[in-house]
Amino acid sequence: MTTLSPPADQSGPRLPELLAPAGNFEKLVTAIHYGADAVYLGGKAFSLRARAANFEEEELRRAVAYAHQHGVKVYVTVNIFAHTHDLEPLASYLLLLRAIGVDGCIVSDPGVLAIARRLVPELPLHLSTQANVTNVASARFWVEQGGVRRLNLARELGLAEIQAMRGATSAELEVFVHGALCISYSGRCLLSQYFTGRNANRGDCAHPCRYAYAVVEEKRPGQYFPIEEDQHGAYIFNSRDLCLLERLPLLIDAGIDAIKIEGRMKSSGYVGAAVRLYRLALDWIQQQLFSGQSLVSLVLPEAFHKELNKIGTRGQTENFFASPPSSADMLYDRMRYEQRFVPVGIIRSAAPFLIETRHALAVGDQVEYLGRTIEATPVTVSGILLEDGAPVHRANPGNKVILRTDPPLATIEPHALLRKEIQLA
Repeated sequence: MTTLSPPADQSGPRLPELLAPAGNFEKLVTAIHYGADAVYLGGKAFSLRARAANFEEEELRRAVAYAHQHGVKVYVTVNIFAHTHDLEPLASYLLLLRAIGVDGCIVSDPGVLAIARRLVPELPLHLSTQANVTNVASARFWVEQGGVRRLNLARELGLAEIQAMRGATSAELEVFVHGALCISYSGRCLLSQYFTGRNANRGDCAHPCRYAYAVVEEKRPGQYFPIEEDQHGAYIFNSRDLCLLERLPLLIDAGIDAIKIEGRMKSSGYVGAAVRLYRLALDWIQQQLFSGQSLVSLVLPEAFHKELNKIGTRGQTENFFASPPSSADMLYDRMRYEQRFVPVGIIRSAAPFLIETRHALAVGDQVEYLGRTIEATPVTVSGILLEDGAPVHRANPGNKVILRTDPPLATIEPHALLRKEIQLA
């Protein structure tokens, strides 16, 4: 049975760092609980996820302290494409990040990078995927001119290009392996600005690639765009989500230093489930290597694919990893698939078994406890109590309730997740 975190005395090829999104403090705690080696997050300014909860100064201090107590690194996004008026407050912000002990700063703008290099030279700089590193000359440029320690490579690279990048630079290489894809090149998009006035390149994307569209080209009669549509229109920009779970052995073999999960705007349930899946996959791979198997021949067990299908709502694509994407990698007929499995609660304490609900929960419901093995533990809710001990039949989202289950869970960990299967209309 696959478990999180193999024994410390085992040795073998170095696994890449598992880098998880932390849109708020709860998501940070959840990601750390499920085995993230590092988290990335944003402050209230300079971040490309302006509508995530993000972190005020004291919240940043708290987040860094909590992560470091658990041996986890914190990287802060400073990756907007800055305008001149952004530069004056930037200096004090960078000095703050240094003072509270963040482990790295994610940047994309050359001017921001230069200011950071001058003001806080001891703060490691990671180059955002927004900088579009797609070739070895570009990689060398950023390392030699900008002093960048890590390159988050463009999502448009295939395996052979990633391997070439590894052979051309000693910088750390980071690759997105899971989460939403932008139809624009490495996330540089103007659709949001033109349609809604919200600037994606300054962290305020309205995600117009998920909107429904109808296409008419009046000067080319008889030429039709090959799309499918429902009664609402056509989703011609709507990509399936990136998933390189099956390709982890090849990425490890290529010498990747970090794998990154997208999702600062996603729920704690999504973040926890995705981090758990990739942590278990990395640890399973390491266990196989300890037994002498070859990386390039490893195939993840079916249990990982079953778990993957319980996470996310847009299906999966490997994007450019093996070949350029095609229409099969898009969702032309809908915004998303309905997901049958939903997060139902986050465990707040083990004794009593107290959860904060995220979805309606009733006595008699079957739920799954997401623990330290790839196989979730199924139990039936046999009782629900309010915090004062009064029994109720049903809990609504946001309630804090004490659970009784049949059978009782042998292990209950605070910050772990519960989910359940729902009936789709």
